[in-house]
Amino acid sequence: MSGFVDEAQLHAKAGDGGAGAISFRREAHVAKGGPDGGDGGRGGDVWLVASNDQASLLGFRDHPHRRASDGAHGSGKRRHGARGGDLDVPVPVGTVVRARDGEVLCDLRRPGDRWLAAEGGRGGRGNARFLSNTRRAPGFAEQGERGQERWLDMDLKLAADVAIVGFPNTGKSTLISAVSAARPKVADYPFTTLEPHLGVVRVGGRAGRAGRHHDEVELVMADVPGLVEGAAEGRGLGHRFLRHVERAKVLLILLDLAPADGRVPTAQLDVLLGELGRYQPALLDRPRLVVGSKADLLPPGAPPETIVDLTVSAVTGLGVRPLLETLAGMVTGAREAEVAEAAAGEVVVHRPAPEGIGVARLPGGAWELTGRAAERAVGFSDLTDEGAMDEAVRRLRRLGVDRVLARAGAHDGDEVRVGEVAFSWYRDQAGGLTAGGGEVDGTQAGRGGGGRPGRQAAGRRRPAGGRARG
Repeated sequence: MSGFVDEAQLHAKAGDGGAGAISFRREAHVAKGGPDGGDGGRGGDVWLVASNDQASLLGFRDHPHRRASDGAHGSGKRRHGARGGDLDVPVPVGTVVRARDGEVLCDLRRPGDRWLAAEGGRGGRGNARFLSNTRRAPGFAEQGERGQERWLDMDLKLAADVAIVGFPNTGKSTLISAVSAARPKVADYPFTTLEPHLGVVRVGGRAGRAGRHHDEVELVMADVPGLVEGAAEGRGLGHRFLRHVERAKVLLILLDLAPADGRVPTAQLDVLLGELGRYQPALLDRPRLVVGSKADLLPPGAPPETIVDLTVSAVTGLGVRPLLETLAGMVTGAREAEVAEAAAGEVVVHRPAPEGIGVARLPGGAWELTGRAAERAVGFSDLTDEGAMDEAVRRLRRLGVDRVLARAGAHDGDEVRVGEVAFSWYRDQAGGLTAGGGEVDGTQAGRGGGGRPGRQAAGRRRPAGGRARG
């Protein structure tokens, strides 16, 4: 089984909020004790955290589900429920998170970068929160909000110091195995390497009583699958290979000096640079070193290739040391430039943009309001309670639902659904939202009949003409 996975899916489920409590004081010598229901705790969030301790997405291949804990329910005597614990999910540095439609949501480029993958639901407020001069004994409370739940696609882009770019069977795996402890598969046929391999290379410095010298450079080399002509359009391993080149500080272009197919090094270089440029033009500006490989197979007295900077043989060790020293200098320069550029930078915390309210027409002619704010507005324990229904109508009006529905083309008496709640919508002369004749899971949510004298339009109910079905 492969130990490296660079594509995986994640199912993130945040914790649900705890429900608010409905409770009244019941104490000796206290007449008509008021409401004292506590609030529910907030559900835990699911965070993706970039970590150097993770090398691939292997842990998500067979176990993609990650869930945070729920908030606790409130209780009497104004005791609030405990908050659910957040869940930090470590992922490799260089992980790109996408929605199922391919939209890029987040790019965790540096260690410690965080992204909120699923937000926990808010805890419901207890009935003590709804006490007012006109509502002395509220018999309702808020339900806990459901935590976000969604599937995400994750791609890993390796962040190696040096990426070895070349055609299949040019000696990339042999080179990295000769200079590091990496042991990729090596054979005399194309596409031996089907997945990236990383090798740590130490250049300079010597072990002694005082330890290594300060001028030792440690760099990470990536042996990635061979590039073929047309890779920028997805041929061969296509983008699965090219994305691992994007973040390399230095590109090592490896040319076969003794190709079996007769393609000369100049033609190899033209194709390789052409594919890199078509995939991402900025790669052509990346520091690169052109190296000729398999020098041991050249006939004696063969003229040197003028397009290569160095000639090496990983089998005999010819030119390997100068190659590593040159790469160490190039990587050091690239690192210093990165440090200077990000000197004022901090760990990035990504949060999704706030979700607004949407409206859509259902096949049966009803309207559906979407968005967590709309669902939160009707999230009460008992919408058959007149006070709870008044509060829900007031919240929807403050969110501008009447304006949203009118712009969408809704008419008086149309059925409107918000989550599991359904009601009939009216827009009276005063321009206010009026809900009536609705149901919640089959239970009547609003009462028909005329509004009481003096009530605001947002709280008035009218006959629905026919009960909406939940």
